[in-house]
Amino acid sequence: MQYNVDKIKQHLKRKQSAERYEHTIGVAYTAICMAMRFDCDIKKAEIAGLLHDCAKCFSDEAQLSKCEKYHIRISDAERFAPYLLHSKLGAFMAMDKFGVNDKDIINAILYHTTGRPAMSTLEKIIYIADYIEPRRTKAQNLNEIRRMAFVDLDITMVMILGDILEYLKRKNRENIDEMTKKAYDYYKQLDLERKEVLEKAE
Repeated sequence: MQYNVDKIKQHLKRKQSAERYEHTIGVAYTAICMAMRFDCDIKKAEIAGLLHDCAKCFSDEAQLSKCEKYHIRISDAERFAPYLLHSKLGAFMAMDKFGVNDKDIINAILYHTTGRPAMSTLEKIIYIADYIEPRRTKAQNLNEIRRMAFVDLDITMVMILGDILEYLKRKNRENIDEMTKKAYDYYKQLDLERKEVLEKAE
């Protein structure tokens, strides 16, 4: 797997706003650190981190148009909130524009907004890194989540997904992506099963 990181960075710096580019770099470096901690491929983590928002430079209308042009499926939730489409369009761009053919990297980009059940280590790292990178400041429980991110990925997923669903309910968002709900239920169940095993072992 050979990717020109400098060229990818140069392209993103031209296309993204300064704020978005700083976020992108923050996610990439956070993902690298997490990959070191959890014995994941560092280069894959860097590439997935750099490209996770590569489609965010397009407006909502442009994302809808491009997804229709390239026959990318659009859910009701995505049509209601087109900014969610950047993960699908970004995964397509990673393959089409940047020549990424690694399935794990593509899935990490594809599911970094919603999560999904049974994510790979890389997928979880990108999802979490996007949430905790150093320039993030507004999420609740952020310090606790950042600590847990280097202890247990599955528990961190429960914490983040739970907070996101709670936030969306408070905002009365009716069109919550079903995959986010499924991901939360999956990791919550994993956590409950692990606690039951530990209780029986005591």
